[in-house]
Amino acid sequence: MQVAILQYDAAWEDKSANHLRIEGMLRDADPGPGALVLLPELCDTGLSMNLDRIAGDGGRSVAWARGLAREHGWTIQLGHAEVDPEGMGRNCATIVTPGGEAFTYQKLHPMTMLGESRAYRPGRHLLVATLGSLTVAPLICYDLRFPEVFRLASVAGAGLFTVGACWPVERIEHWRALLVARALEGQAFVLGANRTGTDPSLTYGGTSMIISPRGEVLAEAGRTEECVLQATLDVADQLRFREQFPFLGDVRKELLGSVDVVRARSTTTDEAGGSPPQN
Repeated sequence: MQVAILQYDAAWEDKSANHLRIEGMLRDADPGPGALVLLPELCDTGLSMNLDRIAGDGGRSVAWARGLAREHGWTIQLGHAEVDPEGMGRNCATIVTPGGEAFTYQKLHPMTMLGESRAYRPGRHLLVATLGSLTVAPLICYDLRFPEVFRLASVAGAGLFTVGACWPVERIEHWRALLVARALEGQAFVLGANRTGTDPSLTYGGTSMIISPRGEVLAEAGRTEECVLQATLDVADQLRFREQFPFLGDVRKELLGSVDVVRARSTTTDEAGGSPPQN
């Protein structure tokens, strides 16, 4: 599977500007049909708590991503905000496929320290989505500090973790170390898409990464550059590594607790990928 990660300085609360920026970066990078494209957390607005400005527009960014996916044959994971019936926000990662399917995960851990939990309600489920030859669990930023979530997703079959983030530069070494740890723990591919630049509150640290199940860094961005990272994930090598070191079979599931898991399967990426899921 070919993957592409976008790292850029998001325009504050400006969906049109961010959509155009993303389109331009993808046009220049030109991922092939069938690629999985990962965008940062709240990629269309930045990490805003102003729900009246960034949400409630009928899923505009999801509709935009659907059109882009359909036009180019990509699967796209985007970060965006929604508002629930009680008026609280949901910090979402939605996967859209070339056939128009959309699967949504809602961030389990809004960050109290930044005031996120006052605007956004925590999600209640994991999403495990089969996309061609890989089974993907999307997660968001602060979720990275909670390894039990990744272990539960791994037990549910995930072989690829896709993490969209707005991670501050002050703790960027934590980001890097935790991404590698999650790959090693789950013998999983890990994609981490972080933004760069600044907003009214924070400066962000970039360092977007593509990591193999062996913990090898396949591609890594700098802290300030805007770029598109690309790599091809070798699923056959992942299977060999898991067979050589089958320690996931020793996981004691009774010690993990439980979480609701929403399972999804894309029919369009199965057709594009041409191979059955292997995780």
